[in-house]
Amino acid sequence: MRSINIHEAKTHLSRLVEEAARGEAFVIAKAGKPLVKVVPLNAEDPVQKRFGFLEGEISVPDDFDTMDQDEIIRLFEDED
Repeated sequence: MRSINIHEAKTHLSRLVEEAARGEAFVIAKAGKPLVKVVPLNAEDPVQKRFGFLEGEISVPDDFDTMDQDEIIRLFEDED
């Protein structure tokens, strides 16, 4: 993703907004430090995208919280 300095962003704001609206997201930086990311309004929210992203891809066994419990206890309590 390209980075635009804040001065250039102010100078070319109309063009940059049009490009972002077409899906060409960019970062505005000040003194080389990224400040904000400009994305189109129809872009997916990455936080919402995370929930359920593996649904149907993996399964968690019913005994997940107790599986291999005896082995774990043995490893912690073994005197060797």
